[in-house]
Amino acid sequence: MTRHEKLKNLLGIVGNDKDFIIEFVLGKVSDMVCNYCNIKEIPQGLENVLLNMAVDLYRAEGLGQEQIQGAVKSITEGDVTVSFSSASSVSDNPGMAFLKNYTKQLDRYRKAGW
Repeated sequence: MTRHEKLKNLLGIVGNDKDFIIEFVLGKVSDMVCNYCNIKEIPQGLENVLLNMAVDLYRAEGLGQEQIQGAVKSITEGDVTVSFSSASSVSDNPGMAFLKNYTKQLDRYRKAGW
């Protein structure tokens, strides 16, 4: 099974309507891992880490949705005001800092960059 198929299964995506988004997420996470570790390709030992990161990125950035809305930040009753946090802000959405959760796993594969 390919990475693409595995990611679709993990996200519960059926059909081919989100194939472009899946490829984008896999490419972005692969680039992030390779750049962080100073490597040219993803080793077998990082395949599951890469898939976990891709799931987190897909969900955190709300890819595939026309407009993603963050959590309710504040509500005012007089003249009704509701404000939402930014879904892509690290401070408002801790899921965007997902790379920090994987550094210990990635550090084993990190090479010096000189």
